[in-house]
Amino acid sequence: MRQITLSTKDYPTEAKALIHLQEHVLRINSSKVFRAHIVPTLGLAIDRFVKEEQIEEIVKTKPGEAAIEGLAFTTATGYRYFFNKHIRPKWGNTPLEELKPLAVTEWLKSLPLAPKTRGHIRGLLHLLLERAMLWGLMDVQRNPIELVVVKGVSRRQKRPYPLTPAQFQQLIAKLDDPCRTIVITAMCTGLRISEILALRIESIDLSNSVMLVRQGVVHGRVGKVKTEASQDEVPLDSAFVAVLKAWMGDRTEGLLFPSPKTGLCYHAAPLQQKYLLPAGKELGIPRLGFHAFRHAYRALLDETGAPIGVQQKLMRHANVATTMNIYGSSTIAAKRNANSKVVQMVLTAA
Repeated sequence: MRQITLSTKDYPTEAKALIHLQEHVLRINSSKVFRAHIVPTLGLAIDRFVKEEQIEEIVKTKPGEAAIEGLAFTTATGYRYFFNKHIRPKWGNTPLEELKPLAVTEWLKSLPLAPKTRGHIRGLLHLLLERAMLWGLMDVQRNPIELVVVKGVSRRQKRPYPLTPAQFQQLIAKLDDPCRTIVITAMCTGLRISEILALRIESIDLSNSVMLVRQGVVHGRVGKVKTEASQDEVPLDSAFVAVLKAWMGDRTEGLLFPSPKTGLCYHAAPLQQKYLLPAGKELGIPRLGFHAFRHAYRALLDETGAPIGVQQKLMRHANVATTMNIYGSSTIAAKRNANSKVVQMVLTAA
């Protein structure tokens, strides 16, 4: 018989000691032997998930540090928040086999959160039970969380404001650089603000009028773009190339929009609060945020008559409806033609 000694210094609470003990017993014995002596709880699954995905290590990374391979910083911080704020307090001590769909459904309904947020929590619970089955903490079976339905997840809570080319011209007339050029970049490419703030001059080929999007930044942490489809070449219209040349000057490397204070990436939220929202308010544009330009870009692509397949590629969406996918891939020439129509509309508006 093996003995395990746990220090109160390392495990000050009974709950933490029990979770650590469960991990040791599971490693020493087979999953069936383990489960015959200790009933695995959701708390055990959470702790093992946090450890394997290096969530604490990712969350502790500082702006400018190399990203840890694995989950994105925002994903890791979101998971940790949901674990600590909602899931662990309610279900941490619940045996995995006793997690019932109806109880979870009623609990999710009771949370004073937006449907999309409740959907995220439901998805995280589903992932935890999938991992629990993989680790042998519970029998392989139909995941009970599949029976949990969160209504209204896909329903938009606030409709995006339809920014017009004329309003865009009025807006950039009120903005100073770097926000002005950042906004022009957003409107002329459809890029997410996280991608724009992480753009590097080395990724921009002005001679061939293309830009390679391959990284994003959130809360100062540079990492991968949102999806695999997001990493792609973006065509640059000649009018927008002129804007980039004027902004870049003689610079040939480094961030396209470096913070003059730190030399690192800007944070999107302060830019939005300090510049976009006040300018939008003056023009009667409510809740103006950077994502409004991505919505506007997509709407203007519709006005140009661009095929859905071309729009998908320009927006760099990972998934579209089947009816959209049948249009197939788009050539750089087709993308350039559609993109140029949007740029000409917004940069030459009266």
